[in-house]
Amino acid sequence: MAGNRRRDLYVKEAVEFFNHLMGERPLFPFLVPLVMLALAVERWILPLSNWVLLAVAVWATVQYGRYQNRILVEDLNRRWKQIMLNTSPITPLEHCEWLNKFLMEVWSNFINPKLSKRFSSIVEKQLKHRRPSLIDKIELLEFSLGSCPPSLGLHGIRWSTSGNQKIMNVGFDWETSDLSIMLLAKLAKLLGTARIVINSMLIKGNLLLMPVLDGKAVLFSFESTPEVRIGVAFGSGGSQTLSGTVLPGVSSWLVKLFTDTLVKTMVEPRRRCFSLPSVDLQKRAVEGILSVTVISASKVGGNSLKGSPSGRKQNSIRNGTLEENPDNKFLETFVEVELEELTRRTGKSPGSSPRWDATFNMVLHEDTGTLRFHLYECTPSSVKYDYLASCEIKMKYVADDSTTFWAIGPESTILARSVEGCGKEVEMVVPFEGNNVGELTVKLILKEWQFSDGSYILNKSSHFSTQQSLSSSIESRTGRKLNITVVEGKDFVGKDKFGKCDPYVKLQYGKALHKTRTIQHSMNPIWNQKFEFDEIGGGEYLKIKCYSEDTFGDDNIGSARVNLEGLIEGSLRDVWIPLEKVNSGELRLQIEAVRNDDYDGSRSGMAGSGNGWIELVLIEARDLIAADLRGTSDPYVRVHYGNLKKRTKIMFKTLNPQWNQTLEFPDDGSPLMLFVKDHNAVLPTSSIGDCVVEYQGLPPNQMADKWIPLQGVKRGEIHIQITRKIPELQKRSSLDSQSSDISKAYQISAQVRQAITKLQTLIEGGDTEALSLALSEIENLEDVQEEYMLQLETERTLLLNKISEFGQEIYKCSPSPNKKIYSS
Repeated sequence: MAGNRRRDLYVKEAVEFFNHLMGERPLFPFLVPLVMLALAVERWILPLSNWVLLAVAVWATVQYGRYQNRILVEDLNRRWKQIMLNTSPITPLEHCEWLNKFLMEVWSNFINPKLSKRFSSIVEKQLKHRRPSLIDKIELLEFSLGSCPPSLGLHGIRWSTSGNQKIMNVGFDWETSDLSIMLLAKLAKLLGTARIVINSMLIKGNLLLMPVLDGKAVLFSFESTPEVRIGVAFGSGGSQTLSGTVLPGVSSWLVKLFTDTLVKTMVEPRRRCFSLPSVDLQKRAVEGILSVTVISASKVGGNSLKGSPSGRKQNSIRNGTLEENPDNKFLETFVEVELEELTRRTGKSPGSSPRWDATFNMVLHEDTGTLRFHLYECTPSSVKYDYLASCEIKMKYVADDSTTFWAIGPESTILARSVEGCGKEVEMVVPFEGNNVGELTVKLILKEWQFSDGSYILNKSSHFSTQQSLSSSIESRTGRKLNITVVEGKDFVGKDKFGKCDPYVKLQYGKALHKTRTIQHSMNPIWNQKFEFDEIGGGEYLKIKCYSEDTFGDDNIGSARVNLEGLIEGSLRDVWIPLEKVNSGELRLQIEAVRNDDYDGSRSGMAGSGNGWIELVLIEARDLIAADLRGTSDPYVRVHYGNLKKRTKIMFKTLNPQWNQTLEFPDDGSPLMLFVKDHNAVLPTSSIGDCVVEYQGLPPNQMADKWIPLQGVKRGEIHIQITRKIPELQKRSSLDSQSSDISKAYQISAQVRQAITKLQTLIEGGDTEALSLALSEIENLEDVQEEYMLQLETERTLLLNKISEFGQEIYKCSPSPNKKIYSS
């Protein structure tokens, strides 16, 4: 019996040694066939002494010795760590004046800029989602933590032990009046705006620092809710329209907002992570794709997790084992996975140890994220679901291309994992929060990280990058086109009584909008529709909204957003995007960035000449919606081009108006927007659609004829012709230009005289509708006259420059007097 045990021990040790060799020596599997070949040669072809076996024995002995030394070192380290943890659970106080001196030296130039940038994004997100009802909109104008750093460990620091985890306790005391945080608040109901200035702050508490992952990261949190006080003043000037006295309670609201944010993010047992990578690759992650598999749960009880003291039926524990409550056999539960606004739900599973094995793709829109898992109980006799418990796992991209996952472990301990690259599985068993014994088993696989510089990481740490630097950080438009193909969708939510839907998709990128066709009665529609956008820099997202068409109003069946930073030219990105704000549904997109060849030449020509203009011909519209009770509209078009505004004439009582009007604007790259309005003599005008005209990529002096669908309404299109005019003065004769300019001047003057005469006649007749039309025509003529004068001034300047250059060339080519004398 003892011999069998000893033999099993030897076999187990040999297997462990073999596994060690496989991990430490990747070429070991290739070495075995070589040894076998050498043995065959030595035995049958070239008999020598037993040199092959001797070499193998020496090599194996050396490797086994190294393996035994490694095991010995690890065992000694483990024993020493256990001795230290058991003999010194709490160390004496240590003075740390040096730490505050060091912090004072590096605060202004290093720590303050990084923390200000990091916390400003957190503050912007909190202000967006949490604001009082009095404030309609609040915007962060300026954020700086000042030149005064916090004081750490004024009364000393000490180390404590919780299980196998060492924790450093540090006093945190920050009282400063050197802040520079400015907010602009827009009040509801048109009450005005006010600038809120945070000029002082006090934060006092006990900070806990916990090194994890062998020193690769530090988790930090407050031991309890810290004391917070915020001093508020109110700015003046600028866009300020209200005094500070009309905003009572702002200071208390900011204190509550700040305190709640701290409690939810970094008060025990919630912890934030500070990574300490060995290498900083200087990359900024902008999006990640994560596969989440909810495997199973254990020790789940329907009543024990809710914590209700009345009528609670708990599982019993006998002889050290948990016996299942008989009522839990009929328990049905499911898990809802949440990541920001993206939620997914597993199916139902019975019993106190349910198993789901449900996999979902989740999308992060920044370098950090929090996965929340909510457990619900299904009651057969009710349509409601009872909330039982929840837990969460946080993740963060680290600058050395690794990813850190951490969660709250049993009895508030720490669960932390780190993986390099993408494609590796991380399985975590996370306890549900609260006084319960339930646990959730999940598996996480990071599929992709995408970066702002155009590189990205896929499975097995494969890197794809481009040397091309995008110009999005310098100018709003990059000169590239984005071809986005809406390929298909799957698992859409059914909206009609038969559980089907009639889906279509709206894409918005900047101010450009596109819409797919509607697919009838399909939960897995296929579109294969391609749309083109001008690429916009500055981190602009592609916004996606999916609808199900219905007679009485279209139903929202999900939305999503896609980060388009760092796209590589010529590389097709094929992605499945999970839909947010719904329980199921994914959309497949193919995204490709291509260079617009006409962009550089057209923009450089415009910038060089400086006298180009946009010629817009508003021809007609069709199938407009009826804005009047009589089933018609009185449509006209208001054109916005940068700060310039123009309008067409009004066409009365028609849904298919024809304007045939030409408008001109200086070509400065401003967005060109068309707003179709319904005219009302007494009541305010109503909108019957709008659209954006993309003209930046048009070739010079070539007319584009377009029918553009109107946005914001169910139907309607507008027919335009647009041309980017760039005059070529060197090809014109001066006589032709003079005659055309004189004829155009006479034409504008005659039109103004006619409009004034018509206006005088209408004033005498008292026709209000015709009077408003005549006034709009005069306004248009004034705009045309102003643009014409600007064009003449530009052409005059250019002509004088040409004359000056021509004179200089003549002067250079003419012989000097000295040359004439010498030649004679």
